[in-house]
Amino acid sequence: MNSENQLIKIALVSMGCPKNLVDSECMMSLLKSKGFILTDNISEANVAVINTCGFIESAKKEAIDTILSVGDLKKPNGNIDHIVVTGCLPQRYDKDILESMPEVDAVLGTSHYKDIADVIASFYGDRSSDNDLVSEAGGIDHLLTEREITTTGYAYLKIGEGCRNRCSFCAIPIIRGNYVSRSLEDILEEAKSIVSRGYKEIILAAQDTTNYGIDIYGERSLTKLLKEITKLDGLETVRIMYGYMDGMDDDLINEIKNNNKIAHYLDIPIQHGDDTVLKAMNRRDTVEKITNVINKLRTEIPDIIIRTTVLVGFPGETQEMFDNLISNLKIWRFDRLGCFAYSPEEGTPAYDMDGQIDEKTKASRCEKVYEVQRTISEELNKKRIGTVTKVSIESISDDGIFYKGRSYGEAPEVDPEIYVAATNGELEIGKTYEVKIVDSSDYELTGVTL
Repeated sequence: MNSENQLIKIALVSMGCPKNLVDSECMMSLLKSKGFILTDNISEANVAVINTCGFIESAKKEAIDTILSVGDLKKPNGNIDHIVVTGCLPQRYDKDILESMPEVDAVLGTSHYKDIADVIASFYGDRSSDNDLVSEAGGIDHLLTEREITTTGYAYLKIGEGCRNRCSFCAIPIIRGNYVSRSLEDILEEAKSIVSRGYKEIILAAQDTTNYGIDIYGERSLTKLLKEITKLDGLETVRIMYGYMDGMDDDLINEIKNNNKIAHYLDIPIQHGDDTVLKAMNRRDTVEKITNVINKLRTEIPDIIIRTTVLVGFPGETQEMFDNLISNLKIWRFDRLGCFAYSPEEGTPAYDMDGQIDEKTKASRCEKVYEVQRTISEELNKKRIGTVTKVSIESISDDGIFYKGRSYGEAPEVDPEIYVAATNGELEIGKTYEVKIVDSSDYELTGVTL
């Protein structure tokens, strides 16, 4: 540990998905181990690290706006000496960032997170580090079993990096490289560390969790991982995010059904509901396969909550193809749904496809999807009225009247919270209570403690 580093305060801004948050937490741990001081107050920081998302155009715009905003806090206007931009955006546009944004002093791509401490040290004497550390994406060297966890009550656990799927619209393989699974032993070691610090819920994350193990064990190994991780004493819940329909095999479904530590909740982005569009997207699913998996999940696990994501406005998507998506969404009736308008990404096959859709049509189709989903969500939420569920209390509502929390059916950040009225004294943040659902709306549930 360098004692001089203790005079340097660093604020880290994490943008994008939970997978990016894990990378940020690992960088925080590396910085702390080198003696740097971490601060949540960016106005008092000497160095700002901005860990960006560059998945779609809106994320790139948000990242650029954040960089410029933080740039306004550099000396002499503020206290910041240096800005480092890390993550997806510099992995794709490192030279552009350094040339067009003088506010930025260094960039680190996704393959160089582990160099963050050396780069910052170079600002204050050791000039051995390059200010442009970007190379071919890929690898899991930066993932740590001991990291700074910034979430409350739950922790994400990244089980792999990159993606072996090649969806024609997606830049993730360009940014993150091919899929690389962490070893089972490494994951379990980190899980033990997480549980030892009092976290009761672990959320498994990767670009495709159902592909876990194929590259290192020669077969899908998520079921095996679930069997091992749920043996940990003190762990109450494991939640699976970012799966694929073709990875929902019988063994995995049975494990979710029969293992009481696995949340009856799945996040499975389907992207579309028309076979022609799915094929053009280079997805392995078909409408028939998606239907069969959903039916099987709901037959085997009647209380399963399924979340998905769809993409509208893909090149060549006709009105008829979009209508097929809407019709199938009404059949499939997902509990939760997110919708994105297609964003043309350089380097992807879809970027140069014929039949690009105008922005107005994309926005209109996205709104139509949400209109349909609001009705579905309202109907499904009504069915939960009168049921009793365990709710982990995470905060208090702004008006101070209700507590807010999550049951097995709500993932943090992406799903609505449950508003809870305490009937027998105050509730304790971080604890779990039996709650009876008494009211609902399209995106809200209200309950009372028993």
